[in-house]
Amino acid sequence: MRIVVLGSAAGGGHPQWNCHTPASLRAWREDDGASRRTQASIAVSADGERWLLINASPDFRQQILATPALWPQRDLRHSPIGAVLLTSGEIDHIAGLLSMRESQRFDLYASERVLAVLAENAIFDSLNPEYVARKAFALDQPLDLLGLRVTPFSVPGKVPLFMESRSAGDLAGSAEETLGLCIEHDGHRIFFIPGCASMPQSLRQRLRGAALVFFDGTLWRDDEMLVAGVSQKTGQRMGHMSIDGAGGTMAAFDDLDVARKIFIHINTTNPVLNAHAPERAEAAAHGWEISHDGMEISL
Repeated sequence: MRIVVLGSAAGGGHPQWNCHTPASLRAWREDDGASRRTQASIAVSADGERWLLINASPDFRQQILATPALWPQRDLRHSPIGAVLLTSGEIDHIAGLLSMRESQRFDLYASERVLAVLAENAIFDSLNPEYVARKAFALDQPLDLLGLRVTPFSVPGKVPLFMESRSAGDLAGSAEETLGLCIEHDGHRIFFIPGCASMPQSLRQRLRGAALVFFDGTLWRDDEMLVAGVSQKTGQRMGHMSIDGAGGTMAAFDDLDVARKIFIHINTTNPVLNAHAPERAEAAAHGWEISHDGMEISL
């Protein structure tokens, strides 16, 4: 199994287009240890030829340009991407679909809830149904996709930001709102969870002993954006666990015996984006890596 991190940042990328915080400023200047990053997405392949795209980032075209394995290989129209799977209806997970409208065949997999969100927005009708089949999946039911076995499951989260005004105050939404994925091939079992609001016992049991977990690394601390002065929202209000603290991700994973742990979907304010920051060293001390655009893993 081959995995390519196409994008590693949270919504808006790093630096975000209008952000002038110290962390973003380092990325604008491309200071040492401050790499620019696009919005979170990965591609996975069982054979190196057919690829599953997980989440379609607004930075999709830039990510394809940076990834030769995903370039057209033959004929006048071709893409190695045979299927796209969405883990939520957030803008940073679906907007890239609009760059995939050029009469190219692929299957689009999502929960009934997320497909309903797409159906409510006529702009997504630009994906010609003669080429793009929309396929709903059931939670906890394995899918056989391009030689991979993929099982979607619910994790604590919230409705997409642009749907909050229609949620009648129920920001958590349905069980199909925020998903994680278990991806299996040739005896290897990995997880991709770019958004998660808490770690219930059921999720702990699911992740225990995994070979690799990509996990929500949005914020270092819950009040990070308030302290930075760029938002009035906490991490919990946005549907994300924090990395640090007694109830944070590092503490939650310490006894799960996961062989390799990688943070993804990292917000532009998060100090772990600075390779020289003490927070980065602390994460490493807990066995965590920080994903970066172009990161490749083979299992």
